[in-house]
Amino acid sequence: MPYAADMNPGLYIHVPFCARICPYCDFAVTTGAEAKRRAYLRSLDAEIEQAAAAHGDWLAFETIYFGGGTPSVLPPAQLSDILDAVRRNFSVSEDLWLTLEANPEDVTDEVAGAWRHLGFRSLSLGVQALDDERLDFLGRTHVTETARDAVRAARSVDFDLVSIDLMFGATGQTQRSWSRELEAAIELQPDHISLYQLTYHEDTPFWKWLQSGRRAELPEPQQADLYLQAVEQLSGAGFDAYEVSNFSRGRKAESRHNRKYWEHAPYLGLGPSAHSFDGDRRRWWNHRNLPQWEAALERGESPLAGAETLDTDELVTEAVMFGMRTRKGLDLAEVEARLGVDLEALNEVRFNEWRNRGLVKGHRVLRPTPSGMAIADRLAAEILTG
Repeated sequence: MPYAADMNPGLYIHVPFCARICPYCDFAVTTGAEAKRRAYLRSLDAEIEQAAAAHGDWLAFETIYFGGGTPSVLPPAQLSDILDAVRRNFSVSEDLWLTLEANPEDVTDEVAGAWRHLGFRSLSLGVQALDDERLDFLGRTHVTETARDAVRAARSVDFDLVSIDLMFGATGQTQRSWSRELEAAIELQPDHISLYQLTYHEDTPFWKWLQSGRRAELPEPQQADLYLQAVEQLSGAGFDAYEVSNFSRGRKAESRHNRKYWEHAPYLGLGPSAHSFDGDRRRWWNHRNLPQWEAALERGESPLAGAETLDTDELVTEAVMFGMRTRKGLDLAEVEARLGVDLEALNEVRFNEWRNRGLVKGHRVLRPTPSGMAIADRLAAEILTG
């Protein structure tokens, strides 16, 4: 039996449109008028039918996540058409959990009500900052009050879960200014907060400014201090750090869809750049380029750009990476039983050193502490896997 293929899968739908491309963004996104969006929807409908022919025997989807890009640029009627096409071609759970990413400036009482009527239960708002100067620095088109209004609108139509994204680590950001933003976020009373460290991705405007000296990265120790400050301040307000970047008010507010990725559950990705995994060893991904993805589907061909079959070492490496980033931790006994690798024996000295330094705790399940989570990717890279 494949490791997790008997778990209910999740569906990710990538909507590649934004009203404006942020200077730090490295996602597969583009701007586009109505004609461009209609062409995308025709191609997506074709991919849904194509994917159903290949994967229609999967168990019912229990989560569907609309990400991007900015899915909220699509009017509710177009979102409804996508959902109808999914339901025509796939099985979905009776307790389906639908999530929509949205920019604050797209949220009104009327539109939020329409999303809720379509069955969306979770709204993830790309707030990014709660300081107007930082919003301007990040190239965002909204202001702080717009973000507050968006949260209020979502609350007014009774979304089950409201989440906000925040970025940290920009040059000049201080612990004092970051504390004010965190306090402003807490005052909004979201159910969930995602924190993302500002990264200078190659070929983005921010990266080019970094190379030219117009920008400077905040030193890593200062970034770690900002992260640990957020953990302390948010935990004091009732938010649990259940994954490096994610904080929730209790277990029920944790991301049901993202858990699919962290637990090696099966998931299907549709749209340009979307990735899929069968819950065992096979992963595949679509063309990143929107015209290339559309052209393949118009020819009746697969939009796949590549695929791979993970070997045991790669599966162990992923289990280590995901485990070290989550409160659930790295289950050493489970890795040994499933993949035949005794990580404790390979890393006994290293693990004991980390325990003594307060970076991890536990033995058969290795769980990162907040200090460990602040450098989780570095710790994962140091673990010997074979």
